[in-house]
Amino acid sequence: MTFLAVGINYNTAPVSIRERLSFPADILESSLKDLSRVKDIREAAILSTCNRTEFYYTANTTNQQNLIEWVAHHKQISPADFAPYLYYHTDRSVCRHIFRVACGLDSMVLGEPQILGQMKTAYQAAYDAGTLGKRLGKLFQHTFTAAKKVRTDTAIGSSPVSIAFAAVQLAQQIFDNLSQQTALLIGAGETIELTARHLSQQGIGRIIIANRTFDKAHALAMQFNGYAIDLSELPMHLAEADIVISSTASQFPILGKGRVESALKKRKHKPMFMVDLAVPRDIEAEVEQLADVYLYTVDDLQNTIDQNMNSRRLAAEQAEEIIDTQVDYFLAWLRAQNAQSTILEFRNQAEQSRDEALQKSLLLLKNGAPAEEVLNRLAHTLTNKLIHTPSTQIRAAAENERHDIITAAREIFKLPTTQ
Repeated sequence: MTFLAVGINYNTAPVSIRERLSFPADILESSLKDLSRVKDIREAAILSTCNRTEFYYTANTTNQQNLIEWVAHHKQISPADFAPYLYYHTDRSVCRHIFRVACGLDSMVLGEPQILGQMKTAYQAAYDAGTLGKRLGKLFQHTFTAAKKVRTDTAIGSSPVSIAFAAVQLAQQIFDNLSQQTALLIGAGETIELTARHLSQQGIGRIIIANRTFDKAHALAMQFNGYAIDLSELPMHLAEADIVISSTASQFPILGKGRVESALKKRKHKPMFMVDLAVPRDIEAEVEQLADVYLYTVDDLQNTIDQNMNSRRLAAEQAEEIIDTQVDYFLAWLRAQNAQSTILEFRNQAEQSRDEALQKSLLLLKNGAPAEEVLNRLAHTLTNKLIHTPSTQIRAAAENERHDIITAAREIFKLPTTQ
């Protein structure tokens, strides 16, 4: 039985290919059941995200052609259209790859934590579909253990590496409790959406979203129980904001020193934290001169992000060492499984010898033989039966100069080393 992994990701395939090979949650279980019926495939799991689709499975062969043909048929796409973008792993390489993926070492953003949750979703889907066997199930469990150890023992995920996250983390440093604060977000693009998501996850008290297109602001605000306003309404709501984060495509500043100064007077000079993520800037540089304003630009945050990315790279080096160790642990477990049938047969043979000797001893006792004599006979017979075959094989090994077998026997039976 061989471990195999086949996949595509953001490094090997464009989004036009990745989207055609994606497996949404609503078809994942049925797809797994169908995949498990493919010739030679025994256990299977599918990890499908916006950045990757990967198939983890065990099979009776190292040939991945059956899987490729199944994907082509299942997705109605020619193998020639996607096969050039695939990468392949077998056995040890599979273990190392899945561990690295779960730890965020193979992610677009180094160390990002979302992939571990997506990996757990893949595991649960395979479990529900009944396509996880003992070996693949154990691989996933060991993957989660390795990821937890990397998160615990390194700083791989402790430093923000996105502008939006860095802005929110900075806000947390200034305000002890975000649940008591109001955030005003200016813009409705991807950066503001990500900022709103991070603020929401950190329990922000209230979100106001301002945008030139009110419908876009309203649609975004609805996702986070926020309140939408038109950009023209900004002067009326600015004083409500403890946190102002702006990211628009405007060619001219949206907030000037005078407007912010007026808002501060309404706030009775209660401090205001402002982050300008736009280039060109949305907030005039002179705003920084106001005593009750903490103004940060994208460059200020970029320095933090660069430092944090360097920190993550150092942590990633530690993570790779942890992963190497965890791969060795898993492969040791896997090798032990290969010996299970031998151990079971040896135990059954010993138990059969025990039962035969015991039956004879019970018969002797029933016929009136002295108990001490019967016990001595039982011990002698059982010892002879248990050591007869190993002794014969060791003797034959010596006659054939198979010193490796003799060395292995001394190790198996823990005999003292010969001089």
